[in-house]
Amino acid sequence: MNKDVRAKNQDAENPDDGWPPLSPNQVPHCSDSSRPAGDGHHFPNAASSFGEVQTPHPAATHVFCVQEDALEMGQVIPFVVRGAVDFWSHHHVKMPFSNYSMQTKPRAGMYHSEIKRWNVIKGVLGKAKFETSKDLENAIKEYNQKYAHLWNFSGLHEFFKQTQGDNRKHLLSCVLPGMAKLALRLPELCSKPIPLLRQGRPQAVSMSQEQISCLLANAFFCTFPHRNSTHPNSEYSTFPDINFSRLFGNSSPKLSEKLKTLFCYFGQVLESVPIGLVTFQRCCVPESIQWKRSQHKLTNLTVKTDGRIEEEGQGMLQVDFASPLVGGGVLSSGLVQEEIRFLISPELIVARLFTERLDKRECLVVTGAQLYSKYNGYSDSFKWVGAHNDETPRDLFLRRQTEIVAIDAIHFRDPMEQYKLHSLDRELHKAYCGFSNAHRVVPAWTNTPIATGNWGCGAFRGDAKLKALVQIMAAAQAGRDVTYFTFGDVGLTDSLREMHTFLQSMDFTVGQLYCVLERYARKGMGNTRELYEFIRKDCLKGRI
Repeated sequence: MNKDVRAKNQDAENPDDGWPPLSPNQVPHCSDSSRPAGDGHHFPNAASSFGEVQTPHPAATHVFCVQEDALEMGQVIPFVVRGAVDFWSHHHVKMPFSNYSMQTKPRAGMYHSEIKRWNVIKGVLGKAKFETSKDLENAIKEYNQKYAHLWNFSGLHEFFKQTQGDNRKHLLSCVLPGMAKLALRLPELCSKPIPLLRQGRPQAVSMSQEQISCLLANAFFCTFPHRNSTHPNSEYSTFPDINFSRLFGNSSPKLSEKLKTLFCYFGQVLESVPIGLVTFQRCCVPESIQWKRSQHKLTNLTVKTDGRIEEEGQGMLQVDFASPLVGGGVLSSGLVQEEIRFLISPELIVARLFTERLDKRECLVVTGAQLYSKYNGYSDSFKWVGAHNDETPRDLFLRRQTEIVAIDAIHFRDPMEQYKLHSLDRELHKAYCGFSNAHRVVPAWTNTPIATGNWGCGAFRGDAKLKALVQIMAAAQAGRDVTYFTFGDVGLTDSLREMHTFLQSMDFTVGQLYCVLERYARKGMGNTRELYEFIRKDCLKGRI
């Protein structure tokens, strides 16, 4: 029988800002009591409408991992597929509980036997007692023996060494065992095959927050098969890492703050099961846009020196300054804008399980991800502050009314490359893909403003003034206003306001601004004249 066709189709928050986020007696998984299998959750107080994002409906390009009819009654019930253990497909996530996920077991002499890997995982995690972090390492290596001699857990051990007293006891005796029990519920909660969001294929998948927490618990315990190889020709070489093994070996000071943030999330979902839905959609712009011919007028711009996209951008389309492999270095050493967003909203991390590398005209839109942590700082100064109580309203399909778009900018080894037309066209198409409602699998009702900032700047060496214009043009083409956060750069704030006011006073279209940037590129002006000065002088010469 073909393995690909074996399946049959069949939030209370914690406001405490202390570490750890929960006390041991708040975690029900510390006891022997458990919730009946297959139960659903009822959410009677969902918002009656979601002005920003249309309610989703199942289609050939939109897969629901929960029962759609139950959602209409305010219930979240996992979609159950009989025979899921016999499913193994290159088009879907390969699950650890599949009968085709095998592990080699040494026998006497030179002989070996193949055993079901899920049985090993159940045996290890089902009986696990975590007295030290070494017990966690040993448990993970038991069903990852191929990599046991390669993986390094020094960062994890250092974190637990620094975590003492009741905090350490709480993590080892309550949170980790609770996570292990949650991970073992995978066949019950996630039996419906999860499609891989492949390049060039617009597709969406919606799953419950509880299902996501179960998938992330499995990622923490490194159970996903075929997702450990770093070889460039491996089966999932075009996908991000999902198992947490690389994170555990990171011995930088950043790891401690990362683990605090992640344990904060797991502590909250163990204490009170989240009952909403999250939608992930891969969007593509198949055709080229003739930017020079665009007659779209520039839309409104608000520039803010202070504030954060995830806070002041509520009700807007919030931009994730992404890596082509979504999440970037969240499970390794990275800790800038994208990684921070994935840490404080860990439900985003599950996108790494099924989202292939973004192509040049693709983006990932996530609707419903919840904020779980507060933080201060950035990169090396990042500090977990405490648990966040997310009170964002939910829509009729129980999704938090938070929409995030991941768009990846070019990393310019030579900063002068960004002023060339091929780079300008690529960045315009990428931003437009993220901002446009026309190419969504699950379209929005209205074009809400975009909350963004210095996309592709910093380590990617983009010119903030050019990148701001690129986003303003793409937003105008998509019919959206822009709120731009300069993250404390007063000079950039003033420059953007003045330039936008000037362009609107000249009644600029996207096409006219593109022509000015084209002339700038052809004259090779990037290193001799400041961009905004060139635009003003060019306009005064009557060339628009």
